[in-house]
Amino acid sequence: MCSQFKNKTVFITGGSRGIGKAIGLKLAAAGANIVIAAKTTEPHPKLPGTIYTAAEEMKTVGGKALAVKVDIRSEEMVLAAVEKTVEQFGGIDILINNASAINLSPTQHLPMKRYDLMHSVNTRGTYLCTKSCLPYLKKSKNPHILNLSPPLNLDPKWFGGHVAYTMAKYGMSMCVLGHAEEFREEGIAVNALWPQTTIDTAAVRNLLGGEALAQQSRTPQIIADAAFYILQRDSKTCTGNFFIDEKVLLQEGIQNLDQYAVNLDNDLMPDFFI
Repeated sequence: MCSQFKNKTVFITGGSRGIGKAIGLKLAAAGANIVIAAKTTEPHPKLPGTIYTAAEEMKTVGGKALAVKVDIRSEEMVLAAVEKTVEQFGGIDILINNASAINLSPTQHLPMKRYDLMHSVNTRGTYLCTKSCLPYLKKSKNPHILNLSPPLNLDPKWFGGHVAYTMAKYGMSMCVLGHAEEFREEGIAVNALWPQTTIDTAAVRNLLGGEALAQQSRTPQIIADAAFYILQRDSKTCTGNFFIDEKVLLQEGIQNLDQYAVNLDNDLMPDFFI
Protein backbone atom coordinates (compact mmCIF):
# COMPACT_ATOMS: atom_id res chain seq x y z
CA MET A 1 0.00 0.00 0.00
CA CYS A 2 1.23 3.51 -0.86
CA SER A 3 1.03 5.42 2.43
CA GLN A 4 0.76 8.73 0.55
CA PHE A 5 -2.86 7.95 -0.32
CA LYS A 6 -3.92 6.50 3.03
CA ASN A 7 -7.08 8.37 4.13
CA LYS A 8 -6.70 10.92 1.30
CA THR A 9 -10.02 11.88 -0.28
CA VAL A 10 -10.31 11.70 -4.06
CA PHE A 11 -13.29 13.28 -5.88
CA ILE A 12 -13.69 11.63 -9.31
CA THR A 13 -16.21 12.85 -11.89
CA GLY A 14 -17.61 10.19 -14.20
CA GLY A 15 -16.12 7.50 -11.99
CA SER A 16 -18.72 4.76 -12.40
CA ARG A 17 -16.89 3.00 -15.25
CA GLY A 18 -13.91 3.10 -17.58
CA ILE A 19 -10.94 5.31 -16.86
CA GLY A 20 -12.47 7.08 -13.87
CA LYS A 21 -13.30 3.79 -12.16
CA ALA A 22 -9.85 2.36 -12.91
CA ILE A 23 -8.18 5.37 -11.27
CA GLY A 24 -10.51 5.05 -8.30
CA LEU A 25 -9.70 1.37 -7.84
CA LYS A 26 -5.97 2.01 -8.01
CA LEU A 27 -6.14 4.73 -5.35
CA ALA A 28 -8.67 2.83 -3.22
CA ALA A 29 -6.27 -0.11 -3.09
CA ALA A 30 -3.72 2.33 -1.66
CA GLY A 31 -6.14 3.29 1.13
CA ALA A 32 -7.82 6.38 -0.32
CA ASN A 33 -11.41 7.54 0.19
CA ILE A 34 -13.05 7.59 -3.24
CA VAL A 35 -16.02 9.76 -4.18
CA ILE A 36 -17.82 8.49 -7.28
CA ALA A 37 -19.53 11.62 -8.64
CA ALA A 38 -21.45 10.51 -11.71
CA LYS A 39 -24.94 10.23 -13.18
CA THR A 40 -25.47 6.49 -13.57
CA THR A 41 -27.71 5.10 -10.84
CA GLU A 42 -29.40 2.39 -12.95
CA PRO A 43 -27.62 -0.20 -15.11
CA HIS A 44 -27.58 0.49 -18.86
CA PRO A 45 -27.56 -2.36 -21.42
CA LYS A 46 -24.50 -0.96 -23.20
CA LEU A 47 -22.88 0.74 -20.20
CA PRO A 48 -22.35 -1.68 -17.33
CA GLY A 49 -21.84 -0.32 -13.83
CA THR A 50 -23.43 2.33 -11.63
CA ILE A 51 -22.11 4.72 -9.00
CA TYR A 52 -23.18 2.19 -6.39
CA THR A 53 -21.49 -0.86 -7.93
CA ALA A 54 -18.33 1.20 -8.47
CA ALA A 55 -18.35 2.32 -4.84
CA GLU A 56 -18.69 -1.30 -3.69
CA GLU A 57 -15.69 -2.24 -5.82
CA MET A 58 -13.65 0.54 -4.18
CA LYS A 59 -14.50 -0.89 -0.78
CA THR A 60 -13.63 -4.43 -1.88
CA VAL A 61 -10.04 -3.46 -2.74
CA GLY A 62 -9.50 -1.69 0.58
CA GLY A 63 -10.67 1.90 0.26
CA LYS A 64 -13.66 3.80 1.58
CA ALA A 65 -16.21 5.08 -0.90
CA LEU A 66 -19.10 7.46 -1.33
CA ALA A 67 -21.46 7.27 -4.31
CA VAL A 68 -23.10 10.60 -5.17
CA LYS A 69 -25.44 11.17 -8.10
CA VAL A 70 -24.08 14.23 -9.90
CA ASP A 71 -24.66 15.85 -13.26
CA ILE A 72 -21.65 18.14 -13.45
CA ARG A 73 -23.63 20.58 -15.58
CA SER A 74 -25.57 21.46 -12.41
CA GLU A 75 -23.89 23.83 -9.98
CA GLU A 76 -26.35 22.82 -7.25
CA MET A 77 -25.59 19.11 -7.64
CA VAL A 78 -21.83 19.65 -7.70
CA LEU A 79 -21.90 21.84 -4.60
CA ALA A 80 -24.12 19.32 -2.81
CA ALA A 81 -21.72 16.49 -3.74
CA VAL A 82 -18.74 18.45 -2.44
CA GLU A 83 -20.64 19.17 0.78
CA LYS A 84 -21.47 15.46 1.23
CA THR A 85 -17.84 14.58 0.60
CA VAL A 86 -16.58 16.97 3.26
CA GLU A 87 -19.26 15.80 5.72
CA GLN A 88 -18.22 12.18 5.25
CA PHE A 89 -14.43 12.44 4.89
CA GLY A 90 -13.50 15.86 6.27
CA GLY A 91 -11.99 17.40 3.16
CA ILE A 92 -10.80 16.91 -0.44
CA ASP A 93 -7.19 16.19 -1.39
CA ILE A 94 -7.43 15.22 -5.06
CA LEU A 95 -9.85 16.13 -7.85
CA ILE A 96 -9.97 13.99 -11.00
CA ASN A 97 -11.84 15.80 -13.79
CA ASN A 98 -12.62 12.71 -15.84
CA ALA A 99 -16.25 13.17 -16.96
CA SER A 100 -16.45 13.97 -20.65
CA ALA A 101 -18.85 13.98 -23.60
CA ILE A 102 -17.84 13.16 -27.16
CA ASN A 103 -19.44 13.64 -30.56
CA LEU A 104 -17.23 13.72 -33.66
CA SER A 105 -19.85 15.01 -36.10
CA PRO A 106 -18.81 17.75 -38.53
CA THR A 107 -20.38 21.18 -38.16
CA GLN A 108 -23.32 20.74 -40.53
CA HIS A 109 -24.42 17.50 -38.88
CA LEU A 110 -23.91 18.37 -35.23
CA PRO A 111 -27.14 19.37 -33.43
CA MET A 112 -26.59 22.39 -31.19
CA LYS A 113 -27.85 20.44 -28.18
CA ARG A 114 -24.88 18.08 -28.69
CA TYR A 115 -22.53 21.04 -29.02
CA ASP A 116 -23.94 22.47 -25.78
CA LEU A 117 -23.65 19.11 -24.02
CA MET A 118 -19.94 18.76 -24.84
CA HIS A 119 -19.10 22.29 -23.76
CA SER A 120 -21.26 22.05 -20.63
CA VAL A 121 -19.69 18.77 -19.50
CA ASN A 122 -16.11 19.05 -20.70
CA THR A 123 -15.13 22.67 -20.25
CA ARG A 124 -17.75 24.13 -17.93
CA GLY A 125 -18.06 20.98 -15.82
CA THR A 126 -14.30 20.83 -15.29
CA TYR A 127 -14.20 24.51 -14.37
CA LEU A 128 -17.19 24.16 -12.01
CA CYS A 129 -15.80 21.12 -10.18
CA THR A 130 -12.42 22.80 -9.81
CA LYS A 131 -14.03 25.95 -8.43
CA SER A 132 -16.24 23.97 -6.04
CA CYS A 133 -13.42 21.80 -4.64
CA LEU A 134 -10.93 24.66 -4.41
CA PRO A 135 -11.63 25.79 -0.80
CA TYR A 136 -10.89 22.26 0.43
CA LEU A 137 -7.92 21.60 -1.84
CA LYS A 138 -6.30 24.70 -0.34
CA LYS A 139 -6.32 22.95 3.05
CA SER A 140 -4.71 19.73 1.81
CA LYS A 141 -1.03 18.92 2.35
CA ASN A 142 -0.39 17.77 -1.24
CA PRO A 143 -3.38 18.88 -3.31
CA HIS A 144 -3.73 17.74 -6.91
CA ILE A 145 -6.15 18.39 -9.75
CA LEU A 146 -5.81 16.02 -12.71
CA ASN A 147 -7.78 16.67 -15.90
CA LEU A 148 -8.17 13.85 -18.41
CA SER A 149 -7.46 16.09 -21.38
CA PRO A 150 -4.97 16.30 -24.23
CA PRO A 151 -1.89 18.41 -24.85
CA LEU A 152 -2.78 21.63 -26.68
CA ASN A 153 -1.88 20.99 -30.30
CA LEU A 154 -3.05 23.65 -32.74
CA ASP A 155 -2.44 21.58 -35.87
CA PRO A 156 -5.57 22.17 -38.01
CA LYS A 157 -5.96 18.41 -38.59
CA TRP A 158 -7.26 18.10 -35.01
CA PHE A 159 -9.95 20.72 -35.70
CA GLY A 160 -11.15 20.14 -39.25
CA GLY A 161 -13.09 16.93 -38.71
CA HIS A 162 -14.68 17.67 -35.34
CA VAL A 163 -14.14 21.28 -34.35
CA ALA A 164 -16.85 21.26 -31.64
CA TYR A 165 -15.36 18.27 -29.81
CA THR A 166 -11.83 19.63 -30.09
CA MET A 167 -12.84 23.00 -28.68
CA ALA A 168 -14.67 21.35 -25.78
CA LYS A 169 -11.79 19.01 -24.97
CA TYR A 170 -9.17 21.73 -25.34
CA GLY A 171 -11.26 23.79 -22.92
CA MET A 172 -10.31 21.24 -20.25
CA SER A 173 -6.67 21.59 -21.26
CA MET A 174 -6.85 25.36 -21.09
CA CYS A 175 -8.15 24.97 -17.53
CA VAL A 176 -4.89 23.13 -16.80
CA LEU A 177 -2.86 25.92 -18.34
CA GLY A 178 -4.72 28.67 -16.50
CA HIS A 179 -5.39 27.01 -13.15
CA ALA A 180 -1.82 25.74 -12.80
CA GLU A 181 -0.68 29.34 -13.00
CA GLU A 182 -3.53 30.74 -10.89
CA PHE A 183 -3.02 28.24 -8.03
CA ARG A 184 0.78 28.04 -8.22
CA GLU A 185 1.38 30.22 -5.15
CA GLU A 186 -1.08 28.11 -3.14
CA GLY A 187 0.79 24.92 -3.99
CA ILE A 188 -2.11 23.21 -5.78
CA ALA A 189 -0.90 21.03 -8.65
CA VAL A 190 -2.97 21.12 -11.83
CA ASN A 191 -1.96 18.70 -14.57
CA ALA A 192 -3.39 16.90 -17.59
CA LEU A 193 -3.12 13.22 -18.45
CA TRP A 194 -3.82 11.74 -21.87
CA PRO A 195 -3.25 8.34 -23.46
CA GLN A 196 -0.72 7.65 -26.20
CA THR A 197 -3.10 5.07 -27.66
CA THR A 198 -6.84 4.57 -27.71
CA ILE A 199 -8.22 3.07 -24.48
CA ASP A 200 -10.78 0.28 -24.37
CA THR A 201 -13.75 2.17 -22.92
CA ALA A 202 -17.49 2.31 -23.57
CA ALA A 203 -16.92 5.39 -25.76
CA VAL A 204 -14.49 3.48 -27.97
CA ARG A 205 -16.75 0.43 -28.22
CA ASN A 206 -20.07 2.25 -28.65
CA LEU A 207 -19.24 5.51 -30.39
CA LEU A 208 -15.89 5.32 -32.16
CA GLY A 209 -14.76 2.01 -33.54
CA GLY A 210 -16.51 -0.89 -31.89
CA GLU A 211 -14.78 -4.16 -31.10
CA ALA A 212 -12.18 -3.71 -33.86
CA LEU A 213 -10.82 -0.49 -32.32
CA ALA A 214 -11.05 -1.94 -28.81
CA GLN A 215 -8.74 -4.73 -29.96
CA GLN A 216 -6.17 -2.09 -31.02
CA SER A 217 -6.37 -0.32 -27.66
CA ARG A 218 -4.88 -0.51 -24.20
CA THR A 219 -6.85 -1.10 -21.01
CA PRO A 220 -7.81 1.77 -18.66
CA GLN A 221 -5.25 0.38 -16.19
CA ILE A 222 -2.44 2.24 -17.97
CA ILE A 223 -4.11 5.57 -17.22
CA ALA A 224 -4.76 4.52 -13.62
CA ASP A 225 -1.13 3.54 -13.10
CA ALA A 226 0.15 6.78 -14.64
CA ALA A 227 -2.22 8.83 -12.45
CA PHE A 228 -1.02 6.89 -9.39
CA TYR A 229 2.54 8.13 -9.97
CA ILE A 230 1.61 11.71 -10.92
CA LEU A 231 -0.54 12.18 -7.82
CA GLN A 232 2.33 11.20 -5.50
CA ARG A 233 4.53 14.02 -6.77
CA ASP A 234 5.08 17.26 -4.88
CA SER A 235 2.17 19.55 -5.74
CA LYS A 236 4.34 22.63 -5.35
CA THR A 237 6.72 21.62 -8.14
CA CYS A 238 4.73 19.22 -10.34
CA THR A 239 2.17 21.48 -12.00
CA GLY A 240 1.19 22.73 -15.44
CA ASN A 241 2.22 19.51 -17.18
CA PHE A 242 0.51 17.71 -20.05
CA PHE A 243 1.43 14.14 -19.27
CA ILE A 244 1.18 11.20 -21.68
CA ASP A 245 0.48 7.90 -19.94
CA GLU A 246 3.28 5.75 -21.36
CA LYS A 247 5.90 8.46 -20.89
CA VAL A 248 4.99 8.73 -17.20
CA LEU A 249 5.42 4.98 -16.76
CA LEU A 250 8.72 4.91 -18.65
CA GLN A 251 10.00 7.69 -16.35
CA GLU A 252 9.03 5.48 -13.40
CA GLY A 253 11.10 2.62 -14.80
CA ILE A 254 8.20 0.55 -16.16
CA GLN A 255 9.60 -0.62 -19.49
CA ASN A 256 7.20 -3.42 -20.40
CA LEU A 257 3.90 -1.92 -21.49
CA ASP A 258 2.62 -5.13 -23.12
CA GLN A 259 0.62 -5.83 -19.95
CA TYR A 260 -1.78 -3.03 -20.91
CA ALA A 261 -2.59 -4.19 -24.45
CA VAL A 262 -6.06 -5.61 -25.05
CA ASN A 263 -4.63 -7.81 -27.80
CA LEU A 264 -0.87 -8.14 -28.30
CA ASP A 265 -1.38 -9.44 -31.84
CA ASN A 266 -2.70 -6.08 -33.03
CA ASP A 267 -0.90 -2.81 -33.68
CA LEU A 268 -1.92 -0.08 -31.24
CA MET A 269 -4.01 2.85 -32.48
CA PRO A 270 -2.69 6.32 -31.53
CA ASP A 271 -5.26 8.45 -29.70
CA PHE A 272 -6.63 11.78 -30.85
CA PHE A 273 -4.31 14.80 -30.53
CA ILE A 274 -1.14 12.64 -30.46
